[in-house]
Amino acid sequence: MTSASAQQSRIECEIRGHIAYVYLNRPDKLNGLDMAMFHDMVATAKKLRKNRSVRAVILAARGESFCAGLDFKSVSKSPSMLPKLFLRWPWRKQNLAQEIAHCWRDLPVPVISVIHGNCFGGGMQIILATDYRIATPDANLCIMEMKWGLIPDMSGMVTLSRLTRVDIAQELTMTGRQFSAIEGHEYGLISKLADDPMAEAEALANTICEKSPDAIAATKYLFKKTWKADTNKALRWERWVQGRLLVRKNNRIAIENGLRAKGTEPKPFIDRTSFK
Repeated sequence: MTSASAQQSRIECEIRGHIAYVYLNRPDKLNGLDMAMFHDMVATAKKLRKNRSVRAVILAARGESFCAGLDFKSVSKSPSMLPKLFLRWPWRKQNLAQEIAHCWRDLPVPVISVIHGNCFGGGMQIILATDYRIATPDANLCIMEMKWGLIPDMSGMVTLSRLTRVDIAQELTMTGRQFSAIEGHEYGLISKLADDPMAEAEALANTICEKSPDAIAATKYLFKKTWKADTNKALRWERWVQGRLLVRKNNRIAIENGLRAKGTEPKPFIDRTSFK
């Protein structure tokens, strides 16, 4: 599965079993974000959303770095690029710049980002919108928008507020300084450090794929709706989501597997059903 672009796709996507491997594929430009990258990434996420056999996504990058951020040379050559990125159609909840990151948060399956090299600006906002972020200890991170007199506006305000303290978020945003993945881990921005982050991501994805895909989708949906919500709202969503899970076939399969005799093969789950 790849983007339908006639040129070399900015995004590669391969599905192995129930795991989708998605790669930023502009290594000669350190995976800088140009308009083709925006369109290809959003289109890939939309295709994965419709594929109910997919139970986890691993988001990685080709070349020496995960992403150098917005390709400002590309912007300077195409003045119409900025309006296309930042203007929002009235019937949409976000613009294209926000959607390239938030499309991963909106997927009904867990998304695990694998980070190496540099991860700056827009690249940083993309990984913050994923569910788990596994990085090499020497990865170099930066909320770089301040360098250009800008703010992080690719859903960064949503994700930063859920991952770290406000003073840390403000300091990193206001200074635009570079910091290591080790420091990012201390801040809560990186989930785990690993010399081989792809191997760690695959191990996590495989564990997730062994569980009920409906329960996994429901868990991601529930946390999205209730994280930092007031108690009554969280309890209402909890009851509603659990009630919907109890009538599904995958719930019955999970119960049967939980009660199966030791040494017997578990019954396979069916593809994920719609949950939103």
